[in-house]
Amino acid sequence: MLFDSHTHLNNEDLSEEDRRELAEKIEASEVDYVMDVGFDLASSALAASHAERYPWCYAAVGCHPHDTKHMDAAQLALIKGLTKKEKVMAIGEIGLDFHYDFSERDIQVEWFRQQIRLANELKLPIIIHSREADELVMNILKEEGAFSQERMSWFPRRPGPEGQLLPDARVLLHCYSGSKELGQQYVKLGATLSIAGPITYKNARKAVEVVKAVPLTFLLVETDAPYLTPEPFRGKRNMTPYVEYTARKVAEIKEISYEEVARITCENAKRFFNIK
Repeated sequence: MLFDSHTHLNNEDLSEEDRRELAEKIEASEVDYVMDVGFDLASSALAASHAERYPWCYAAVGCHPHDTKHMDAAQLALIKGLTKKEKVMAIGEIGLDFHYDFSERDIQVEWFRQQIRLANELKLPIIIHSREADELVMNILKEEGAFSQERMSWFPRRPGPEGQLLPDARVLLHCYSGSKELGQQYVKLGATLSIAGPITYKNARKAVEVVKAVPLTFLLVETDAPYLTPEPFRGKRNMTPYVEYTARKVAEIKEISYEEVARITCENAKRFFNIK
């Protein structure tokens, strides 16, 4: 039982034949659920159609910071319209990317704010992309009410590491690459962290520290396929069944069984995305 909490079946480099073959591999794997995440209007619409086609697939819709240079009010309205589809469960992936700066920073910030407001309006979970903009991402999330008491009142509380029930902001830091200290701050605010393939790399010191420090109840696993392929397949195109290797590495770090990691992270993701 695995939940790939972030993948891109909608990737523009995949042909329809590629997607059919990938779907067959997913259905033959230990993965029970997949979140196909939009990065612009077209990919969001495609993710929503995949969710209609495959029983194991759900969708998130939104505009990645790279693509915000193409955003306008009409596209935001169309993204909002996609949320009416039954298996569209979140707004994402949204955020800031100051590594590549494919869109101007002020434009990234504006559409990040607009999409947080949309998620709050619709009372939906949010999937965050953050690269080389950690402080600003957190500040904007706070300023736009992503961790507000009002927002957390919309969602059931989540179990803590001692079985206590804690507030849940339904904010997911996808492919979390920040520090242990920042991760702990996010968890205290009510966020969830998602761990991807780089945890399996030899130089993954920061990520290992995060997994050690953050209770499993606040973690998800993902592929971000076709990117960030884990060992032992690094250098090849990533795909959803490889999420198993990330889960196994988390289990090794936590010194618990792979089966427990698979079960708990799957439960966490279903709760986060409100999947019954």
